[in-house]
Amino acid sequence: MKTIGKQIRKYRNEKGYTQEQLGKLLGVSTQAVSKWENGGTPDIELLPILSDVLGVSIDALFGCSDQDEAVKLARRLNHMPSDAAYRYAFHMCWAINIGLLEDISLIDKYLDFFSGPPSGDADLKDYYTKIMQDSGMATVRISDDFRHFFLMTEPQDGIKNYIGNIEALRNVFAVFADERMLKIIFYMYSRLNTPVTTAVISSKTGIAEDELEDCMETLCRSNLATRIVITTLNGETNAYKFRQESSVMPLLCIADEITRTYYCDFISTFRRTRPLL
Repeated sequence: MKTIGKQIRKYRNEKGYTQEQLGKLLGVSTQAVSKWENGGTPDIELLPILSDVLGVSIDALFGCSDQDEAVKLARRLNHMPSDAAYRYAFHMCWAINIGLLEDISLIDKYLDFFSGPPSGDADLKDYYTKIMQDSGMATVRISDDFRHFFLMTEPQDGIKNYIGNIEALRNVFAVFADERMLKIIFYMYSRLNTPVTTAVISSKTGIAEDELEDCMETLCRSNLATRIVITTLNGETNAYKFRQESSVMPLLCIADEITRTYYCDFISTFRRTRPLL
């Protein structure tokens, strides 16, 4: 119980509050705050309020570290069925997003927003929350059941140094700009990732086999597919599997987000003092 006094002093100082200011926010006297910080303990009903005012969890007030919180979350997810774990993880991502908005009034207002569109507009299906700050950025899509989350911490020397190879980026976008490539990608991702021949791909996409070989060669060079040589009674033939599914799917989701013209920036904030790149 001595720990809580040390933690209250620590987080009070981090917030820049005097004992008097903290007492006023909590509706207690300066003497009460001083007593806590010197070995006393607040009443249990004050802990949620104290947690909110200091912007930390109740566990943190008792000395549990961020690592402890991360371990608890990891263990909880690990013991859940997969579908429930993903839903719970997304709720945690949403909580992260709301917390990064730096407005404590939004936490209670929007933390449980999953029951329906905030505007009551039944025709508006796409809602986004976007945060752009010097420390990083986060975006959330909360459109009915189609939801995804992106979080990036800002590198010390900026983003451009990491994605500044214009030629490499141009090659990636050239692949996705080709209608034939997109047809192949959508077909390949709509099936289990087992080897498939160009004859099958051709029949499913309507692309001639001679064109397909060139397309698959490009996809292999782009590290999106791998070629496997299969020996049959009629000789050897090429078959293909896809790679980097976890990279392509987020790209397609974000590209779809860019195409939207009828959507709502549910919550957005742009607080940057430097360029994005």
